[in-house]
Order: sequence, then C-alpha cells, then structure tokens
Amino acid sequence: MSRDLLVVIDLQNAFINQYTIGAKEEIYGLLKSRKYDNVLFTRFLNSESNPVYHKLGWNKCVDMESSKICIDTTGYDVLNKTTYTALNDKMREYIAKNHIHTIYLCGIDIECCVLVTALNMFENNYDVRVLEDYVYSMHGEKAKKNAIEILERNIGKQNIII
Repeated sequence: MSRDLLVVIDLQNAFINQYTIGAKEEIYGLLKSRKYDNVLFTRFLNSESNPVYHKLGWNKCVDMESSKICIDTTGYDVLNKTTYTALNDKMREYIAKNHIHTIYLCGIDIECCVLVTALNMFENNYDVRVLEDYVYSMHGEKAKKNAIEILERNIGKQNIII
C-alpha cells in the first residue's frame, strides 16, 4: 500500500513575522483536512556551535520560546534537526518504518530549509512534492517566488503542487 507523508518544516515562533503569520492558520487547516496518511513536524534547534549561529550571527531557536512550534502538535511526531535539511537519519528511519511513498513539504522558510530538504530528498530518489500554497518566506513573496522557480528547475515543475 502506498502511503504519503506531510512534513511541516520549522513552523516555530522564531520564524513568524508579517510575511509568515498566515502559516499558522493555513497549515492548521491543512492538518484538519486529514488528507495525508502521516504528518511529521520538524523543529530547528540552534546552538553556539551551529554555523547558523557562529557564522551568520542568527541566535534564534536556542531557547524554548523561540524554538517552540506555534501550533498544537499533540498526536503528531516531531523531529528535531540542527541543519537546514530535514533529511537526516531519523527522517530516513521514519520514512522506511512507515512505508512512505510520497512526501509533501510545507512550512517555513521556502528559500532555506524547505528548499534544501526538497533538493536533498530529490537527490536521494524520494518522491517529493512542495505545496506552493503552504510554504512561506520570512522575506516576503519575492523570496518565495524565487525559491519556487529554483525548485521548478531542480526537482521538476510537476513536483510543485498548487
């Protein structure tokens, strides 16, 4: 039996701003649709040893409040990550254990963690799709549009779902 997975990437307090505020309600609505066999949230955890912190000076997601997922995750699995990509050993184990066939990505930031995850999954031969209406950028619509164009070229336009 073919199963699918919705991965909600980094829907955390640190990533909510004027451009991403709608993500909470819109993704919550997507979850309520119960359209996907499996749902997995990712949570980015930062630290002083992380290049994002010490090379870029981004010091969010080091404390509980900024790293907290901003919608209720009760009943869903949460995968912690310390890199841009969500495709780590724990994700691979989850995909294998649950016999996942198709992976749908949504969340924040499309030009960073969503993009890197989509590219990594594609390169590792997973059947990955990006839900264009459910990805967001903290830098606004232009950054989102640019990231979508990059993904269309690199994982295929047919894998960007409107």
